[in-house]
Amino acid sequence: MRKILFGVIITLVVLFTFKYCDEKKEDKIVLQESSALIQKQIKNVGKLIVNEGHFSEVFNYKNSKEIFGEYFTSNKKALVVVNAEVTIAYDLSKIEFKIDEATKTLQIINIPKEEIKINPDLEYYDMQSDFLNPFEAQDYNAIKNTVKASLAKKIEASDLKANAKNRLISELSKFYILTNSLGWTLTYNDTTMTSLETFQNLKL
Repeated sequence: MRKILFGVIITLVVLFTFKYCDEKKEDKIVLQESSALIQKQIKNVGKLIVNEGHFSEVFNYKNSKEIFGEYFTSNKKALVVVNAEVTIAYDLSKIEFKIDEATKTLQIINIPKEEIKINPDLEYYDMQSDFLNPFEAQDYNAIKNTVKASLAKKIEASDLKANAKNRLISELSKFYILTNSLGWTLTYNDTTMTSLETFQNLKL
């Protein structure tokens, strides 16, 4: 009787051991699959063009060149009409992140800064110059640089960058939805994302 009871106990211990090992193995597989899914989703995110704008300006370009000291000055000028397309984008494939499988945590370490591209279309009118001070390549480069600098200031004063940030936060919130659905925790700059509203206070 004792031998039978001992045999039953041994059998139960073996069965529970195998079951426990199988469950641990399944948990590990699920954990690895979740980790791989998170990495894949982040790496699949490419360049996000979050905002576009259009700017128009008119510039008066003037340049004076002294000839023979202050006795004679040669002038040139032009009226420049500028139509520029501006795009603000984030290359989210450059997001730096760390996955901690032990704590089921996705830590976003760094989000790349926005990329601002200004593509001006310049049209020149009423160009006036003379033989001693003609229009040269450096004049056109100077005009283009002046235009870009002026447009950069306008972009800073506009709501383009603020709108771009809102679009970015909306995109990043998808990572929270993904991690939350898998039972993971998402953090950024030591801040734990506990809800979608938490993203609104992010300092990027």
